Amino acid sequence: MLPGIGFTELMVLAVAALIIVGPKDLPMMMRRLGQFVGKGRAMAREFQAAFDDIARQSELEDLRKEIEDLKRSNSLKQATSDLSSYEQDVNSAVMAQSRSEAAAKLAEQTSPETPEAKPEAKSKPAAKPETGPEAEPKGDPA
Repeated sequence: MLPGIGFTELMVLAVAALIIVGPKDLPMMMRRLGQFVGKGRAMAREFQAAFDDIARQSELEDLRKEIEDLKRSNSLKQATSDLSSYEQDVNSAVMAQSRSEAAAKLAEQTSPETPEAKPEAKSKPAAKPETGPEAEPKGDPA
């Protein structure tokens, strides 16, 4: 029960309470003492529960912080995001280049034709004299 209080001490306290309070009021006093002890225990349980709640919440906050740190330092996720940003840069550069090439082709097709731009058909150049074995003069070589 209580540390340092033995059976003999409890008997002395019970006899003193019987003499001081009297036999008629002793049961009512014991009931009130029991209610008081019950309320004290209920308050102690409530305090302990609140303290445990606070401890649990602080542990949960620590766990949340650790999880957030892990999410931030997740190198695989960071590498994938870097790779996707590079991919977007490359795709936009390729698209811009293909658009500029398409615009240049469209400009060539829709530009008004000028005489300088249009090559005129020229007459065939004079035939070159043949200089092969077939081109030797026919006749006597003497």
